[in-house]
Amino acid sequence: MHRPTQTETLWPTQAHVSTHRCAQVQAHRNTHTGTYSHTHTHTHAHTGNAQAYKTIQDHAQAYTDPQITSAQAPTKEMRAQAHHISAYAHVRAHAHTQTHTHSNSNTSLPGHWRASWPAALGLSLFHPGLQPRPSSCSTPPPVGCINSFPLPLPSTASLDTSTASVSAHSWQAGQDQSLPTGSMATKCGKCGPGYPTPLEAMKGPREEIVYLPCIYRNTGTEAPDYLATVDIDPKSPQYCQVIHRLPMPNLKDELHHSGWNACSSCFGDSTKSRNKLVLPCLMSSRIYVVDVGSDPRAPKLHKVIEAEDIHAKCGLGYVHTSHCLASGEVMVSTLGDPKGNGKGGFVLLDGETFEVKGTWEQPGGAAPLGYDFWYQPRHNVMISTEWAAPNVFRDGFNPAHVEAGLYGSHIHVWDWQRHEIVQTLPLQDGLIPLEVRFLHNPDAAHGFVGCALSSTIQHFYKNQGGTWSVEKVIQVPPKKVKGWLLPEMPSLITDILLSLDDRFLYFSNWLHGDLRQYDISDPHRPRLTGQLFLGGSIVKGGPVQVLEDQELESQPEPLVVKGKRVPGGPQMIQLSLDGKRLYITTSLYSAWDKQFYPDLIREGSVMLQIDVDTIKGGLKLNPNFLVDFGKEPLGPALAHEPRYPGGDCSSDIWL
Repeated sequence: MHRPTQTETLWPTQAHVSTHRCAQVQAHRNTHTGTYSHTHTHTHAHTGNAQAYKTIQDHAQAYTDPQITSAQAPTKEMRAQAHHISAYAHVRAHAHTQTHTHSNSNTSLPGHWRASWPAALGLSLFHPGLQPRPSSCSTPPPVGCINSFPLPLPSTASLDTSTASVSAHSWQAGQDQSLPTGSMATKCGKCGPGYPTPLEAMKGPREEIVYLPCIYRNTGTEAPDYLATVDIDPKSPQYCQVIHRLPMPNLKDELHHSGWNACSSCFGDSTKSRNKLVLPCLMSSRIYVVDVGSDPRAPKLHKVIEAEDIHAKCGLGYVHTSHCLASGEVMVSTLGDPKGNGKGGFVLLDGETFEVKGTWEQPGGAAPLGYDFWYQPRHNVMISTEWAAPNVFRDGFNPAHVEAGLYGSHIHVWDWQRHEIVQTLPLQDGLIPLEVRFLHNPDAAHGFVGCALSSTIQHFYKNQGGTWSVEKVIQVPPKKVKGWLLPEMPSLITDILLSLDDRFLYFSNWLHGDLRQYDISDPHRPRLTGQLFLGGSIVKGGPVQVLEDQELESQPEPLVVKGKRVPGGPQMIQLSLDGKRLYITTSLYSAWDKQFYPDLIREGSVMLQIDVDTIKGGLKLNPNFLVDFGKEPLGPALAHEPRYPGGDCSSDIWL
């Protein structure tokens, strides 16, 4: 399939892209809406599994502990307070008129890898819809609620710089901006979920509980995956304990990521409430909807969206990332078609009934591969990334598939209004681009992508002419090793996050074992400000000997927390609203866990907490925090992405 180059578009750019300019407020927003109808005739036979159902029934009691779940009354759902709202400033990034062009040669291996692949090719195991934003979601805003325009900019002195770093590219202060009269109110008497701005979110309450999907697929335990609720309030007698477990009604789903029915994109709509957690299943293609509003400390299953429904209405499968939209819908990315071939499309769900409505993209318009996505409506753009076809990665990582070009190496730029790809950007040293994050400032035209296998961070940005470019800004060098599958070990960047003030970028190196913090005040030149080793494949005393290291003088010590030697390396990360605490889990994907870290299967994953220096930069392990999923009632489990009840920096998008 032909991939458009960075300079190709599907229509004249100037005629169709948003006319929003970085240095100005767009005084008039397009209110055009469009409807796309999709009809698919695919059917898929549904067969019950009586034995699996009996197994689930047999285990159900082990997940329920009335003494624990009723020990404390449910906490109130986090809601935004009616504060006076400080304004956004507008992007003051450098204008980039040149358009970078790259060849497609990067779909093959980097030069320093090529020599080592042939000897390993026989090995498969490693040892060690939205239309342009209405004023407030789908209903008129209540009196006094914020709409999509920023407030007039206050003076520099009025900004709270104790919790936010204001930089030229993001939240610059000191210059007034005029707006249409009456376009914005400064207070919200009755608002929807989340917070009016990212900086207001930083003032939200401290996290008290966290939800984590826990996986049993590929562990040898014949039990369903479940949603764990963990108490992370230091003042609670149940601190660092799993206080509730909600089992799913099927086996081998591979719960993975989660999202919300509503978030800060619907802040202006008082009819919306963040009360349902959406759980896409990576392998079964089901989507579970969980009620967390009735009792946040004891969630309950609300609805099951079966794979057959998604297959028939969308022609898609292998669901991954879920984001709520201001339209009231929920959008879920996919990695494949029902047969496991690559297909990067998007499923639309009704945000109230959770019925499958069809696809977000136009018919036949899916990307060749899919994974994550993030949208920025003020720039009429969405960015999506690529992992691989499910048939490629399902049972594990095979180096031959990399040599064959079966893993992703591009990002896709979508027209947010037209639901179509307008650019496909090849990445320099960008094999397996996974998590994508725009800056939280909705006026910003910058973002980052973490590329796992190439171990790079890519920065994408909008050019003056309206097209998008991408550049490599961080490269974690591989380490020459002995006792591993290959002579060189990549760091394997598997998750990235941006702080809500757009000051810091965090990412995890799952194989090397370190967590990093970068100052991104200049997004073209990130600066390393913190690094912490939390296990990994190169620790002392392990099977891997490091022969040559461009960064370290010696191999790091194994991580021991509260007497437990931590298996695996840092993987999923979540940041507190105020930016002062990071929560880390160690499981990537069950089949890859089994290959890279067999100890994870035997011992289960853990959740750790890192203290963050938000003034000078820096990371420090909290030695008193450990959630050990190796001690779960049915056996060691693999905990994945943390999610707070009130939203966080990877679930909420501001418009």
